[in-house]
Order: sequence, then C-alpha cells, then structure tokens
Amino acid sequence: MMKKPDRKAMKSQRTSLVRASISFPPDLYETLEGIAKQKKVSLAWVVRDAAERYVASDGKQGREGGHL
Repeated sequence: MMKKPDRKAMKSQRTSLVRASISFPPDLYETLEGIAKQKKVSLAWVVRDAAERYVASDGKQGREGGHL
C-alpha cells in the first residue's frame, strides 16, 4: 500500500499565492465559465491567465508610451 504524501511537505513545495475575491457582471462570469469548460481548466486558471496577459501587455504599452 502506498503512503500518502505528507501535506506539510507538499505545501512547502507549492508557490505562495494570495487569495482574492472578485465580483463579475453575470454575462462576463458566464463567458469566463464557458472558456474554462472549453479548455477543461478552472475558472481561477482562466482569470489568472487573463490577468497575466493583461499585465504583460500593459507593461509593453507603458514602456512605449512612457507611462511607466
């Protein structure tokens, strides 16, 4: 019988994350849920991915436009 991994050991291997509560208009939430189902990922993954892309894009625009 295989031994379960120690939860403390597993937790220390994970990247530290910050939890946030976000409210969306119903139509946007439904769209995000649809994307998550289509990609077979969590809604949280879709939101993180979108946020990362937004920050990367905004950073590029900021350097070009002198905003940063």
